[in-house]
Amino acid sequence: MSFNIQKFYYGDIPEEKTGAAIVSKQDHAAWPLWEVFIRSKQGLDHKHAGSLHATDAKMAIENARDVYTRRQEGISIWVVESKYIHASNPDEAESFYEPAEDKVYRHPTFYDLPDEVKHM
Repeated sequence: MSFNIQKFYYGDIPEEKTGAAIVSKQDHAAWPLWEVFIRSKQGLDHKHAGSLHATDAKMAIENARDVYTRRQEGISIWVVESKYIHASNPDEAESFYEPAEDKVYRHPTFYDLPDEVKHM
């Protein structure tokens, strides 16, 4: 008598039957990467919490809830597929931000505020 015993280690995704399809570890590598942003109970803005792989947005939100808000610290979750995030090149930062130097009118010190304005 022989038994087919599989060993799984922490972080492994076992093969499981989902209807007619079989999801394996190889399929998991093809899942898109999602960036997770969490808004805390005390904050007004969402902050980047980390990344995870998921098949779709619904799964990404559910996984983000389970992974990044285990202690009920969040009140809102945003997920964005990583391929839709575009960033400036840090090597070009000097030339990219340089035009702001010659526009002093963009700095708050350029303006005089009337005495009637108290909380600015």
